[in-house]
Amino acid sequence: MLMQNQRQNNNKKKVLRKSQLLLIGSFLVFIGLFVLSYNHLVFLKTQVFANMEISIAGMNLPIEEEEEVSVPIAENVSDGTVYEQSNTEINYSKYAGVLEIPKIGLKRGFYNTDSRYNSIEYNVSMVAGSTMPDVSNGNLMLMAHSGDAYISFFAYLYRLKVGDSAYVTYQGKKYQYQIVNIYTVPKTGKVAIYRNYNKTTLTLITCTKNDDTTQTIYIAELVA
Repeated sequence: MLMQNQRQNNNKKKVLRKSQLLLIGSFLVFIGLFVLSYNHLVFLKTQVFANMEISIAGMNLPIEEEEEVSVPIAENVSDGTVYEQSNTEINYSKYAGVLEIPKIGLKRGFYNTDSRYNSIEYNVSMVAGSTMPDVSNGNLMLMAHSGDAYISFFAYLYRLKVGDSAYVTYQGKKYQYQIVNIYTVPKTGKVAIYRNYNKTTLTLITCTKNDDTTQTIYIAELVA
């Protein structure tokens, strides 16, 4: 009887030991699977983010930023007389540059910002902070009155549309621009310029036709 009880106890111990070994083995297998799965998930996550970074880096989005400049307030100037374009030959060599917009029959010289003739009351005026067309990614900002007075050089800018061309001649070279954006801002003495800083830009500023409270901004980018 004693021998039989001892054999039974030994069998129970063997069964318990097998159960413990099976439990330990299952736990180790679970740990191994978890580690493998985790590493795989980390790899997939890394790939996904890498692909996202590549996609973002590959997006050629225009960089449009806001620049605020102080300008005299352009007005709809009128003295009651409608002036026709003069046929008098003009010596453009005295100017820093010449603005031409064939669509509206405009050809007008402008002076450097340090010239006493660089005034909206006399000419197309260059805004302080402007750069000439030969400066890569720069911005030449010009402004003038509209209306029907003799100093209303931008009287017909309102006829321009996106896609129209403007030209600036500087140091014997003619630069072609194409209008890409037209918008209005409140007439406060400061103007917000929205442009692509990766583009060489021409900005034209004048008062809005039939609106004494806003100014219209024409953004043109260099194409040739």
